[in-house]
This record gives sequence, C-alpha cells and structure tokens, in this order.
Amino acid sequence: MSPRRRTAAAAAVLGAAPLALAGLAASPAAAHGTMTDPVSRVSACYAEGPESPDSAACKAAVAASGAQAFYDWNEVNIANAAGNHKRLIPDGKLCSANRDKYKGLDLPRADWPSSPLAAGRHTFQYKATAPHKGSFELYITKDGYDPSKPLKWSDLEARPFATVTNPKLENGSYVFDGVVPAKSGRHLIYSIWQRSDSPEAFYTCSDVVFGKDSGGSAPAPTASAPSDQQIQDGADQSTVDHGGHGGDDHHTPQPSTEPKEPEQAKDTNNTPEANAPQANGAGTPSPAAAPATAPGGENLAETGADGMTPYVAVGGAAVLAIGAAVLFGAARRKSAPAGRHGR
Repeated sequence: MSPRRRTAAAAAVLGAAPLALAGLAASPAAAHGTMTDPVSRVSACYAEGPESPDSAACKAAVAASGAQAFYDWNEVNIANAAGNHKRLIPDGKLCSANRDKYKGLDLPRADWPSSPLAAGRHTFQYKATAPHKGSFELYITKDGYDPSKPLKWSDLEARPFATVTNPKLENGSYVFDGVVPAKSGRHLIYSIWQRSDSPEAFYTCSDVVFGKDSGGSAPAPTASAPSDQQIQDGADQSTVDHGGHGGDDHHTPQPSTEPKEPEQAKDTNNTPEANAPQANGAGTPSPAAAPATAPGGENLAETGADGMTPYVAVGGAAVLAIGAAVLFGAARRKSAPAGRHGR
C-alpha cells in the first residue's frame, strides 16, 4: 500500500471512530427495581416463591398473572410514561401499571402480605437492579381506604408525603427518609419512580398496617422482601434484560378513557416536575435539569450509563489507537531516505 493510501485509510479509521463510539453509547439503558421497605406486593410474592407461594393473596396473584410475572418482579413499568401516570393508568390498575402481565397485583383483597408501619420518620428502601437518576414520589391511601375494592387514584392522598430526587444508593438499594402521616389499620403506599434520563417510570404497591390490622377476619401475613440469594437464584428464570427491554413487549398503555373526578383532573402533583418540596432541599432543579454526571464521584445512581460504559471507553480507545498507529507508520515511511525504498 502506498503512503498516500495508508494515510487515507488511517483517516477513514479515525473518521469512523466517532461513529463507532456513538453507536456504542446509543445502546439503550434500562432501569429496574421495586420497593422493599415497605415490601411491595410483587417482591413479597417473589420472596414466597413464584411456583408455590405461601399466602392466599400471592397464590391468587400467581393464578391470575402466571409465575413469570413474579420472576420479573423488578419490571412493573411503563416505558414511555414521561410523567403522564394518571393518563396512562386507569383506576383499578394502579398496581400493575395497566400491564396485563401484572394484573394479579391489582386483585382487591384485605389479606395481602403487609409491612408494619408507624407514623413519623421512616427510612425507605427501593431495590435497584439497574440504577439511574430520577425522582421518587410516595403516596398513601386516605382515611377510610377499603382494600377489598379496586384501588383508584382518588383513594390516594392528593399529594405525596415523601418526594426525593437522586437518593443515595447503598448496597444496591436507594435509601431515603420520609415522614409518614398518622394513620390506623390497613393502608397502601403507592410509589412512582420517574427516571430523568428516560421517559420510563416504575410503580409499586406496598401494603402496610398501622397498629392492629382490622381489615379482615384474620391478620394478613407479614411481608418479606427477597434476599440477595433469592434474587440470584431466580435470575435464570427472569426475562428482564438490563441492557434494554426484556421479554415483555413494554407497550405504552393507551390513555384511560374512564371519567375522572374533578379534583383528579386538576391534580398534576403526580408528575416528577410537581412543586412538592424536594428531600434534597429547596430550589433543587427538576430531574430533567440534573447534571449528566455526578460531581466528584458522588454516590448517586448513574445517569444514562450502564454495564456498557466500560466497553464504550475500551472500544473507543482501541479504535483511536489503531488509527494513530496507521498514521504513524505512514509518516515514518514517507520520511525515510529515498535510497532505502529502492532496495
């Protein structure tokens, strides 16, 4: 190959490098997780065992949804929610996020495995198998909530009692504090995790009991979150792909056509951009305005990064190194004495 051709080839390699890097960086990044304190319905039933759960409620949920839904416990989501939670999720389907795959989670019953809870400050934990920056909003049911009826948006208090943006990540879980309002008996905590680096959002229903459970004829069993060993043991049965979207179609549910109560139609507090006080201080930018990277290596969830990130860096370095080597070789041959090329 002549020096001119070598130079052209090197230029082509270097020209392709940004495209190659862009292709790697464009790989989809997915977030997955669920509330584990208080324990969500899907994680409680997964902990009991998707094939043969212990509680009556989880047995009914598996019968309705199938075992696979619970092996995929960390994926109760809407891929393109973009804050439009009430428009996309109709009454009666809040716990499943209007996904047929998880319809067993919507079963109205007073015997779901539950977590004891008390009014006052509580430390919440949200297991994140693929963490990303975003905001969390936690709602609790109103006084007079009836767990034997389908959960409606109007059953929740109008405003979240806890809101946090980019909480710290500890041992694979988001950890943040919130002040739980005074309640009595059986209630439900509804969480919305809206990513700021994607329109994707995740939803959980956690059954809780303040004091004595008077919601049914017999006390419901205490919920337990899956252990790390249980999560690892069930990974082979999961269809969730953290490099993108997994075994389900991840369709965006169609907007609900059911009429809403007037106060619900006006309430926009369910979006991450709501003006509710942020746990990380007043004047905090909305999730969309969050910086792309955490300053100083702060222990926050990654933004837009996943397991592909090291490979992007390595692949990019390799492409640039090859191009530099070709250019160096071409320049060296060009500068060599003419007599040596004639031998």
